[in-house]
Amino acid sequence: MARNNENNNENRGKMSLEEAGRKGGEATAKNHDRDFYEEIGRKGGEATAKKHDRDFYEEIGRKGGEATAKNHDRDFYEEIGRKGGEARAKQDGNNNYNN
Repeated sequence: MARNNENNNENRGKMSLEEAGRKGGEATAKNHDRDFYEEIGRKGGEATAKKHDRDFYEEIGRKGGEATAKNHDRDFYEEIGRKGGEARAKQDGNNNYNN
């Protein structure tokens, strides 16, 4: 416990790493628009695709699916299925899609 107090005294007036990251993110958001974020996202996706193979994407997809299944019930899947069907019907020009 004394060690924590020493660290607190040493860090007085200093910003935590978390706070610095938050402030930096806020400043970046003020200075850049949606196109900036789309561009860095695209570049990041391309770089990731160069570094990883199909197995990598299968693994993260499996993990994501398992996490989603743990956190959501049947109603969630029914809702996203309905929304997907409606969106697809609009793409296909079928305005008569019923719930």
